[in-house]
Amino acid sequence: MRMYDLNGTRKVLYINGAAGISGDMFLGAMAGLASSLDHDFSLEGLLNRISVFESGEAVLSVKNESRGGIAGIKVDVMTPERHGHDKHDGHHGHSHRNLASILELLKGCNLPPAVLDKSALAFTKLAEAEAKVHGVTPEEIHFHEVGAADSIADIVGAMLLMDCLKWPEVISSPVNVGSGTVKCAHGILPVPAPATSELLKGLKIYSSGIPIERTTPTGALLLRILAGEDGFRDLPPGRLICAGTGLGAKDTPDIPNALNVMLIASDEVSAERFCRDEPSLVEANIDDMNPQDFASAADKLFKQGALDVWLETIMMKKGRPAVKLCCLCRNQDADGFAETMLTETTTLGARITKNRRLFFERQMSEAGTSLGTIRVKSAMLDGKAFKKIPEYDDILRISRENGLPLWAARKKIEREIGE
Repeated sequence: MRMYDLNGTRKVLYINGAAGISGDMFLGAMAGLASSLDHDFSLEGLLNRISVFESGEAVLSVKNESRGGIAGIKVDVMTPERHGHDKHDGHHGHSHRNLASILELLKGCNLPPAVLDKSALAFTKLAEAEAKVHGVTPEEIHFHEVGAADSIADIVGAMLLMDCLKWPEVISSPVNVGSGTVKCAHGILPVPAPATSELLKGLKIYSSGIPIERTTPTGALLLRILAGEDGFRDLPPGRLICAGTGLGAKDTPDIPNALNVMLIASDEVSAERFCRDEPSLVEANIDDMNPQDFASAADKLFKQGALDVWLETIMMKKGRPAVKLCCLCRNQDADGFAETMLTETTTLGARITKNRRLFFERQMSEAGTSLGTIRVKSAMLDGKAFKKIPEYDDILRISRENGLPLWAARKKIEREIGE
């Protein structure tokens, strides 16, 4: 597949979840986007390496249709003997497979390594979600809707298309889950169904429109694997390259059953060179607390999973010196860290703000020096170690073991590890 020339810019795939998301909708949207990049693109050609198509267990149908006046691509994966029977995710067939058999199937499909890894991760996450809902182990789960041939095609097909696009960063709007009930293999269930709810934990959702299921288990799974909990944020500024629209099985009078995705060359720094996220900053101004007690509060925040904790000296009203306690954490954990600040310090309030962070990928390794073995944290840039930082605790240990001042041990170690 010929790729649009992005020359190192940050590539973003933006998912508009206003109409919800299902596996077939995402596959159709991505196929439309790929066709805009390459007029010779064939979804059938891309998916033929998946064994359920090679064996004839499933048949692929790709059609140009419309929903509510919106044109797009409708993808159906059908089993030959059940063409006329509707299914939970807009497809057909109810073959059952357990996790081990699906992972074995994936290994035999001659997939690119990244596609195989992401697909295997997706089905493992799905097994864990189903197992939690049914009170069994992931190994005991026999998939119904999402384990059938169509959803294998949806998930693996989505990863193949992401691989064609060189794995852009995925950002999503909050997703519409719908409401009402849905009929599936376990009976009539409320929307979102239990497994879907489990997969959506930590993601941004809402409900709008007439009562139907708008986000299916496969759709929720793709959001979790591709966007993740930190991938729900505003559309970044940049150049729109192309877009695609995938259609679901329903034609509703209010919100067209259509998923839109856009590929954007972002104006921001290339995501390929650095890691990025949008953590929350929780902070409190404190002017009446014993300074000795800050260490205990910071320790509890770190044990709770804070990304970082620090103190800043500030001046408050009436010229009173004070301390600002700051904690960086994941967005979904911010309220919990604010509660810890409120209970472990004398503050009467804590602020939560959303931040953007750009940082190096990090690798930990061990290095031998003339003074002993030391752990080294490397900041990676373009696949190479850009900075090497010896662990402080190891420098302190080595300085004591060798009877050296800390500064002298650090200088010798940094010189030997190449810093």
